[in-house]
Amino acid sequence: VPFLCTMSKKYPIKILVAWGEAISGNAELRNWLMGNGYPELGLFVHALQLDDKARQWLIQEGYPALMALCAGSEGDMHAVEWLRNHGHDILADMALGADNDDEAMHRLLSADERIWATIALKIRSVKNDIEERHNDWHSFGLD
Repeated sequence: VPFLCTMSKKYPIKILVAWGEAISGNAELRNWLMGNGYPELGLFVHALQLDDKARQWLIQEGYPALMALCAGSEGDMHAVEWLRNHGHDILADMALGADNDDEAMHRLLSADERIWATIALKIRSVKNDIEERHNDWHSFGLD
């Protein structure tokens, strides 16, 4: 059974599927995660949307690996390096994959880490949408 082994909790597959759906924009599942013992997964979704309070909460409440996953998905190579240095190779590849690194996605799939690859692709989609919106603002001189 897949679980996020980088933190104190182990997550059943159904929770990981719910997390993936929350990342993809399902606010009902995000709120369910937050209210049913998985606030870190719900707040990760907020952190992906550039919510500074959620990012601070992840660090302060003992989920630096989730914050590093978020930062790494935004191209922060120090965060990816931190994940690797702390034994979180799957999260490091997820961060790279979410940051459009297809080799990292291949490593996840080759290691039969399909749930993590799927979540990384969902993060990639969110991050690319944010980047596209940001670039649209710049192209109109609205930043």
